[in-house]
Amino acid sequence: MKAIKIVKEGRVEIMDIPQPTVKDGHVLVKVDYVGFCGSDLNTFRGLNPLVNLPVIPGHEIGATVVELGTNVTTDLKVGTKVTVNPYSNCGVCTACKNNRPNACRYNETMGVQRDGAMTEYLVLPVEKIIAGGQLSSKELALVEPMSVGFHAVDRASVTDSDIVLVFGCGMIGVGAIIRSALRGATVIAVDVSTEKLELAKKLGAKYTINSATEDLHARLDVLTQSMGADVVIEAVGRKETYLAAIDAAAYTGRVLYIGYAKEPIPFDTQFFVKKELDIRGSRNATAKDFAAVMNYLKMKTCPIEELVTAIYRAEDAQLALESWLNDPGRVFRLLIAF
Repeated sequence: MKAIKIVKEGRVEIMDIPQPTVKDGHVLVKVDYVGFCGSDLNTFRGLNPLVNLPVIPGHEIGATVVELGTNVTTDLKVGTKVTVNPYSNCGVCTACKNNRPNACRYNETMGVQRDGAMTEYLVLPVEKIIAGGQLSSKELALVEPMSVGFHAVDRASVTDSDIVLVFGCGMIGVGAIIRSALRGATVIAVDVSTEKLELAKKLGAKYTINSATEDLHARLDVLTQSMGADVVIEAVGRKETYLAAIDAAAYTGRVLYIGYAKEPIPFDTQFFVKKELDIRGSRNATAKDFAAVMNYLKMKTCPIEELVTAIYRAEDAQLALESWLNDPGRVFRLLIAF
């Protein structure tokens, strides 16, 4: 079967690998769509410290059940459309014991610390398979990245009285915008792409700030009467946005970091104390977040066709990553179709 493999910085190859066979307690699925995410792009750029090349990327999955292994007790049937929880968890670390397996100390995400989903078929433990209901495979391939943004909103305990500032309007930031708006919060979206900010408004942002052309601080002062945002969610992973998040937060505000910064960041820590900030990390997503995203998508109000920038054949994976690298501001999500 075909598999996409990032073999070295800037180089993708299409491999022929053995098709897996179903085993006890597992499910064989045919992969329909897999999304390229920011971590895959960084792997392609040679900037992902969590990856050892070569690796099969991909953990944003829309698939179809082909065969059930023995001792699988489930409502899944052959032909069921599904998505996948791509994280592993050990069950014994403090995160797992605290019922937060998404932050497992020994987590290995598909396509990052282990080979991922950009193959024609996958065999997975049944507990990692999530039935898609009436959702299409294309919609299901968007569930995981959106759920990461949903999880950050949950971590921030966002309410309808909050002003929420979201840095970054990629798929994860979009998830945070949608979830915050669904909770009734006033959402301010920040990005450098006019196109992404326009879509953010369609998805629930009341205000937008283009930080490439507007004075972020001055605009935020106007929108918050110089109070700052109750919640700031950083979904970019850049030094500039990490620092700006602290500045943008209101006194006693909450700051949520999703993005991985690629370099050490020197903070002026006096503001941690003066503002008495709650500073939290947000990693991956939980089963509850996956369910919340799927419930949202079932409403059929999400402009899926605008979120999917392009769909490529597996043979064109190199072209897909190069196109994203050359014009990152234009891309929301790229899907590979098998």
